[in-house]
Parts: sequence; C-alpha cells; structure tokens
Amino acid sequence: MWRQSFGLLEKSYTHDTTGSFLLGKWLHVPLSTVPLCSAVVDVAIQDYVADVASELIYQNKSQVSREVLFVFPLGPHMAIYSFQACSEDAKVQAMLRDELSVPPLPTQAQQLHEATGGWENLEYLQEQSNYPGEMFACFLGTLSPGREVVVTLRYVQELPREPDGAAHFVLPPTLHPYTKHYAWNCLTSKLPYSLLLTVSLQSPRGVANVQANFALTPLIYTARDRSTAQVSLAGSSPGQHDLELLVYFGEPTAVSAVVEKGDPGAPPGSLLGDPMVLVMLAPSIPEAVPGQRLSGEFIFLLDTTFLEHAQDSLLFLFKSLPLGCYFNIYCYEESSVGIYPQSVEYTQDNVTEAMRRIPSTGSSLGDTNLLGTLRSIYNTSRPRGHTRQLFIFMAGPPPDKEAIAAEVCRHRNGHRCFSFCFSEDSAALATALASETGGEAAYVPSDNSMTFVVMKYLKRALKPAAEEVSLSWTLPCGLEVEVLGGTPQSIFQGQHSLLYAQIHGQAQDTTVAKGVMTLKYSLDGQDVSHTIEFPLCPQGDGRLAGHRLAARCLLKRLLPEAASGSGDEPRHRAVEISLASGIICPFTSYVGVRTSQRVTWYRGPLALLPPRQSLIPCQTIEIRDSIMSSSCHHRAIWLPPGWLTAVCASWLALRRLTHGIAHLSQQGACSKACKPPAPSISSLKHVNPTVFVLSSPNLGPWSSEAIAECQELVALQNVDGSWALSSGLASVLEVDEAEIKGKMPGEVMEPSIWATVLAVTWLNRNDKCYQDLCELLEAKAVTWLCSRAVSQLDKCLEAANTLLGSTVEPSVFRL
Repeated sequence: MWRQSFGLLEKSYTHDTTGSFLLGKWLHVPLSTVPLCSAVVDVAIQDYVADVASELIYQNKSQVSREVLFVFPLGPHMAIYSFQACSEDAKVQAMLRDELSVPPLPTQAQQLHEATGGWENLEYLQEQSNYPGEMFACFLGTLSPGREVVVTLRYVQELPREPDGAAHFVLPPTLHPYTKHYAWNCLTSKLPYSLLLTVSLQSPRGVANVQANFALTPLIYTARDRSTAQVSLAGSSPGQHDLELLVYFGEPTAVSAVVEKGDPGAPPGSLLGDPMVLVMLAPSIPEAVPGQRLSGEFIFLLDTTFLEHAQDSLLFLFKSLPLGCYFNIYCYEESSVGIYPQSVEYTQDNVTEAMRRIPSTGSSLGDTNLLGTLRSIYNTSRPRGHTRQLFIFMAGPPPDKEAIAAEVCRHRNGHRCFSFCFSEDSAALATALASETGGEAAYVPSDNSMTFVVMKYLKRALKPAAEEVSLSWTLPCGLEVEVLGGTPQSIFQGQHSLLYAQIHGQAQDTTVAKGVMTLKYSLDGQDVSHTIEFPLCPQGDGRLAGHRLAARCLLKRLLPEAASGSGDEPRHRAVEISLASGIICPFTSYVGVRTSQRVTWYRGPLALLPPRQSLIPCQTIEIRDSIMSSSCHHRAIWLPPGWLTAVCASWLALRRLTHGIAHLSQQGACSKACKPPAPSISSLKHVNPTVFVLSSPNLGPWSSEAIAECQELVALQNVDGSWALSSGLASVLEVDEAEIKGKMPGEVMEPSIWATVLAVTWLNRNDKCYQDLCELLEAKAVTWLCSRAVSQLDKCLEAANTLLGSTVEPSVFRL
C-alpha cells in the first residue's frame, strides 16, 4: 500500500543526502503534493476478488506551473488494467504494447525509446527513490496554475481471507491520503477533499454482514436471495486511519465457487470470452497436538560453504522433527545427490547416519549446484500421504537464480519452500521461492540468530495439512473445466487457495442450470470430501475482475516456460493474454499516449485536423532498496517546473560521465548506457525482499550462551523424545551418575523415564528459558512420557525438583 504525500510538511528529499548536485552546486529539492480535491471510488467485490474504479481530481493551487508525475505503488496481489488522465488541453492514456513491436516510422521509434526506456525522469526516480517496491508511474506534463487534472485508475486485486471466512479489503491511501499529510488546522479533522465510496457485493452464498472501521450506510440487498448488496461511506471520511472492510458471505465453507460471465465481445474459447469460476479452497484443519506423530516429507538443502557455521542449527533442527515423517539431506555444490537416494523414515538409525555423513566444513569452491539439486528432488517421488517441504539454505546468490526460480515455479503445487539467506544478494531469490510455493523466507543476519530463526520456521512447517487435494467436476454434456495453474496438492492449517477455473464449450442440455464440484483431501489419514452446487448462469457486472486476475495467474505460469527457452509459443501466448486483459507481463510494457485536446470554441480550418498524438513516459518500475534500511510511506512526486528536468539532466550527465570513465576500454560505452534495457522475463523482477526482514530476530550474545548450555543435552536425546540414563546426561546435569540412579523413584520401571523427566525438568529450571530453542523437542519428550508413565510422573517430577533444586510446575508435563 502507498501513501500520497503530503500537506504542509515543509521539505523532504528523494534520498538521504542533504541535497542534489546541480551544475556544480548542491541544491535542496523540495517535493510537495498537488492537493487532492475529490476522490470517487467504486469497489465491486465478488467473494475474494475486487475491482476498483477511481476518479481523482487534483488542482494546482500554486501560482506557478508544475511538472506532474503520477506514482501508484502496487501491492503483491494487485494489477492495474486501465489508466488515463485528462486536463484541459490534453488526455494521457496508458497503453500496453509488445516489447518486441517496432513502430513503422523512425520518429515514432525515437519517441517510443524516449517514452519507455530512456526518459530521464523515471530513470531518476528509479535510481534515487528510497521507497522499494513495484510502482506504476506516468508523466503527465505541465499543470498550469489553477488548472485541474482528472486521473482515472482501475485495478483488480485478490483479497485476503480472514480465519473467520471474511474477505478483507483496504482502500489504498492513494485514494484516501487522510489528515496525516493534510491536516494543518489542529482544531478540526475535516479533510480538505471529498471522498465518495460505494461498494457492491456479490456471492452465491449470500452477503451476510459487512464490518468497517468507519461509518457505513445500512446494507441494501439488491436481490431477493441476498446474493448481491450495496453499501457506502456514510458522512465524512475519518481522517486518522486507512479505510478497511470485512465482508462475510454466508457460512464459512471448505470450498466455495462463483461464476463470472465472460466478455461478450471476446471470441468464444478465449480467456476473456468464456465464463470463469472463482474457487476458494479453505478446508477446516484443527491444530496439531505438540509432540504428536505427524506426516510430512522434510528435505534440507544445505549450501556447503556455510556448514561450519550451521552445525548447532542442524542438530536442533533434526532432533525437533516429529515421529512419523520422512526426511533427506542434500549438501549441494558440485553434486546434486542426497545423503539417501530418496527420503527415509525418521528413525534413530537414519538420523544418526545422516548426521555422520554431513561434512563438518564446506568446500571453498565458488559455484553451487542448487538447480541440479532441485531437479533431482523433483524427479524423486515423495512418500504417499506425506506433504513435501523444502528447507533451502543459501550462503550467497547462485549463478543461475532465474532458472532456479523458474524450476520451483513449475512444481509450485507439489511442495512448499522455507528459504534462509545469509546475504542481501540472495534475498530476492529466497523471497521468490517462498512466496511462489506458499512458504516463508528469512534473512539471517548472524550465526547467533540462525538456530532461533530455523526453529521458528520449523514450528510453522509442522502445522497439519490437508493432503492429496483434488477437485472433480460434474457438468452438463458439452461443457468442460480447465483449472488455470492447476490445483495445489496440499493446503496447510491457516492457509487457503484461490483458484481460477474456466468453463469451455456449449451445454447440450440447456435445462441443467447447475454444476457440481467436489473437493477431496486426506486429513490425518482420513478421507474427507465436500460437495457444492454452483449456478451455471454466469453472474457479474461486466468488469471481469475474475478474468483479469486469472490472466495474471496464467501469465505467472507462462513465465517459466518462456524463460526455459521452450520455443516462442509461451511468449506469444503471454503477449496475447496481456494485451487482451490489460494486465502487464514481462513481455509487454506501458507507453503513455498523449492526445492534445482542441479548444472547443475554435471553429477555424485547424479544427478539422486530427488531434495531435505523442508518446510520453509511462512505466511499471521496480524500486530497489537495501533490505536492512527502513522505508517510509510511498509518495506521489510533484515538483516545481524545470527543477525535475534540470536535476535529472545533471544527475544523468554525471552518471554517464562516471560510466564512461570506468569503461574507457569498452567500445561505445556511452551509447550502451543510454539504451533502454533488454526486455526482462525475470521472475524476481517484482519481488520485494523487505517484506520478511522484519520477522528476522536481532538477538544478543545471550543466544549463543543458551545454545551452548543445552546443545550437549539435545545431542543426547533420542528421536522418539526420550533420554537414556548415562554418564553423558549426568555430566550435563552436573550431578553424579550414582546419585541420579539412587534418587530414582522405586515405581519407575524404565531408567529412560527417569532420565527424560530429569532432562525436561533441567530445561525448565527457574533461571533458564530455552522455550524458543527446545519447545518442539521438549513437547516430543512429554508426549513420550505421557504414553509410557502417566501414573509415575507426579513422583518423578517431585524427585527431579529435589535433585536439581528446581520448582518446575506439573503443567510442564501436562498434569
């Protein structure tokens, strides 16, 4: 989300320095906003997708003309499909074009080059901005004093599903800047602009309720079955926070479907021409009992260059895996072979052998073979009924990161990735692998925090899942369904999956008005199925939100095929979908078409001439920033006349000069610097690695002490959670082995029960806290004890507290 800046906040800068170098002098560059006069926003929500149409009116209230640049940051599940801006003398419209298309005339080709790749203003914004993320930017020209510009922006968005089933919509602050940037009078909270917000709702399950953090008009149903409704902003908009809506559709169900009609003007059989089914999969999955047996396949991919720093982390990781799972380990560098030919069951012998075969230090070779390792894993079948999860550790960026991202994307429905990077260079790849597969990524700043980070994400990976997920359809003869992007094989507790399925063909029996969809999956070894009916009569308001988001989904799937060099067909298909839907892809780009408006009162001969058109800068740009730097609110940049051009010219000249000095030996360095970059099909282009950095802990020296204190005890634990009564355990507890045996309660038949009670008690001593490190392996130990000696635990705990001088509560042992 983005913030439009910003009333009377004096000055701010495009970067952290004190000024900009302009013609030999350092000058301050003020960034001020042209005031928003009014905003009209129309939101259409169908289940968990939204289409937003907005009209924004800005007015230049200063006494001088201003160069105007409109900037709209994009969220991760958002896509613009229409943009235009109208002023008194011109209209600017964003148009999509094929990256490889060439205008027929040299003048148009030069215009296109200046408008897309070589225009200094957007390049300057991209190089100097402190606000990372993907942004839509369009230069609108000069706005005269007192004149207005009307911006019309339309976009589609997938909405998050809350745990209680609600669709969560947030109005972008671009459309509602509120008083944080506008309130100059502290005696009033009235906004200096008007906001008209209307929301239409639709779902075959019925619209049950709408909640908001602002005043709403009463919910008005526009259909007898309550499948459609409308609500609006009541009164003035609040000036202190974003506007948020929670929309509830009937009773939450494991599967829901809504059919959206196609575009009547599109050819039958095309992406936009046929009806689209929006399918939400959200099976109810109960929480798992800590320490219980759990299915799953855990594969660890270790960059051998950091193995010497990861021995502690690997020890805690492998000891914390649950009984009932399968695992394997790949130490990738020159080889892509796992420690075992395929994943093996998690047993004491297999873990001991695996730990023995992991090298203690890594090779000094530079190249890694992560791509080959991934392909080897994907070519190996997973154990039936076990969801595959990969833990990928990257010390640095692999040389073939684009191919790696494409390979993971091809198999996205069959597994989940947890990625750990140890350098900023590999952050984008780590984030891409995790987000593409529904996993998570973390930046590990130091060896001290590695074990804590790994254990944090292992806890999340151990959530139960619905496995062997499948969808089946029953439709009238003549109709068939294609699920775009496929169906995920697993859905984890707390997650959901939004799918797009297209109905092709013509029904032979038009009297059948409904279709049937059945969701099947396995949960804790039990087969579960849910069947729903959905109307075949397509609904929708013609805005095609579901179709456009389906196009966005399909474009993401076509990227790996195009990147792998499998012919021209994937690229041609992607361009066709992009141009038809208005959703940009790496093979298309925006160009702004500026059409001069004729003066309405003029009736002379020149009025007969067609309006003059020219190409202006309009792009989706990616703002990069260090993952360790903080970011502020996004802004719409509006600069005084001439300053932007002058600063950009000076900056660009300096950039070219330094580029030329550094490459004197290269032929044509300056011309290369001025050329637009080649069309990129990078799957990492729109990845923002800053989204996960805040969750990476910054731990002090105490973390190393905690690991060292309990490391030896963890090493002695068996995979079933128990400890054996041994001299090693006595050494860790700092108690004589003979005394431990002498204090064992007489009711205890197995020494390992007494040893395990002592170990758990030691981990929970009064002055120690190993919860973040040992929570999983401790839960496994308590589960083992409860299955063996529930009746003996009270006396064992009393004796253990006496021996160790502790006061551990019975609740630790679930008593």
